[in-house]
Amino acid sequence: MTDEQSWFNWEELADKASRIIESAERRNIILRNLGSLAYRIHCSKFGYIQDELGRKFSDVDFASYSRFRVEVRKLYVEGGWVEDQLFTRHFGLKRLLYYYLSDKRIHSDVFFDKLEFNHTIDFNGRLEVDKPTIPLAELFLEKMQIVMLNEKDIIDTIMLLREHEVGESDKETINSAYIAKVLAADWGFWKTVTQNLEKVKGYSTKNSKLNDEDRKVVLEKILKILNSIENEEKSLNWKLRAKIGEKKKWYRDVEEVYR
Repeated sequence: MTDEQSWFNWEELADKASRIIESAERRNIILRNLGSLAYRIHCSKFGYIQDELGRKFSDVDFASYSRFRVEVRKLYVEGGWVEDQLFTRHFGLKRLLYYYLSDKRIHSDVFFDKLEFNHTIDFNGRLEVDKPTIPLAELFLEKMQIVMLNEKDIIDTIMLLREHEVGESDKETINSAYIAKVLAADWGFWKTVTQNLEKVKGYSTKNSKLNDEDRKVVLEKILKILNSIENEEKSLNWKLRAKIGEKKKWYRDVEEVYR
């Protein structure tokens, strides 16, 4: 399969995501879209930024709580998806993987309770905050926790910042107060996010496809988030870990998640 063959129109995948979420709601299952498709769904005004910067889509991913695992598996099977049984045997308590029966190039991951990659994003009590996607703060952190940040992750972040205000609530707002609280408890997570925001700043400044207003708004919002993070009182664990600094690796390699 080539990369080109795995790319899909975002509306096509959004329709599949919507069908899954509607089915979940009928069954009283909490299921929220995440990933780049969730960014596009949540950015109706500035979604064109992904198009102009060449963003592509290939999957339909969700977050839920482990108490819904049995119901989620039934929902997918009845919706025409095939479960990767080998993946389930190894990782099924934390994550499930499905392929769309009529087009197996389309796959869907379901993460339960947490998103665990370079850093951990805990969904406990947070999936009820927004729908059909995870909250904006978690969408922001989903990209910013990636140590080896690439262009597509930066593009998604720019679009999210361009579309939404930064403040201290979750209602159509990137909750910088919540983000700051999460990072104040974990120096490693703080390190990665603050480094990545500098990368987003640099990309925004240099990319010719962003207009002056895009650049101005994005940079202002990055500064606002950084100020929130800086002003939040850090935990004792954060301060102790900060003394060690980069002498010890502050993140998980993604491969460790799958061992």
